[in-house]
Amino acid sequence: MKHPNAAMVCFSGGQDSTTCLFWAKKHFARVETLCFTYGQKHVLEVEVAREIAAHAHVPFHQMDISLLAQLSPNSLTDSSIPMDQEKPEGGYPNTFVPGRNLLFLTFAAIMARSKQIFHLVTGVSEADFSGYPDCRDTFVRSLNVTLNLAMDEQFVIHTPLMNRDKSEVWQLADELGVFELVRTQTLTCYNGIPADGCGHCPACRLRREGLEKYGRN
Repeated sequence: MKHPNAAMVCFSGGQDSTTCLFWAKKHFARVETLCFTYGQKHVLEVEVAREIAAHAHVPFHQMDISLLAQLSPNSLTDSSIPMDQEKPEGGYPNTFVPGRNLLFLTFAAIMARSKQIFHLVTGVSEADFSGYPDCRDTFVRSLNVTLNLAMDEQFVIHTPLMNRDKSEVWQLADELGVFELVRTQTLTCYNGIPADGCGHCPACRLRREGLEKYGRN
């Protein structure tokens, strides 16, 4: 039987996906989470995600798609590649993992369908630091159509953060009552350090700048 008021959240245990988890809990009666391992150096995020899901009293699922690291060389999975600190002129930083969100959402849809869940939630945002192509609204809309055609279903992909910059993501977390949880228990850092992180990788800088802009230091 289909569950019209249920959602599957693509969940990493970071600032964005944790905010989306609690957004989903506000909007759906039933929420489940799916976390991916793909050879990321900051794999501690999986355990962080598991703990936050337990705190939120929602089911936690983990899926291994580590083949992605072999197909798409990038600094998040390959320790021999120095991490770009800025977006290169005319391109994407090497923290971009080609195909990551495409696979995340596709596998999430397949698992969700097996549970008769047809709402998917992801924390992608066009306002993010690097403008990754698989974080754009046009990509999400296109994939939504493709998933519906591929499985003859009516999935809806929700992107609560799509037009929010990081200060607005902090604001949403505050409005949802999870500001302190997001600040102290999530793992956003590309170097795998929870909470405020290493302070110098692109993800940490973006997180800190958003917090400073929001003004709750």
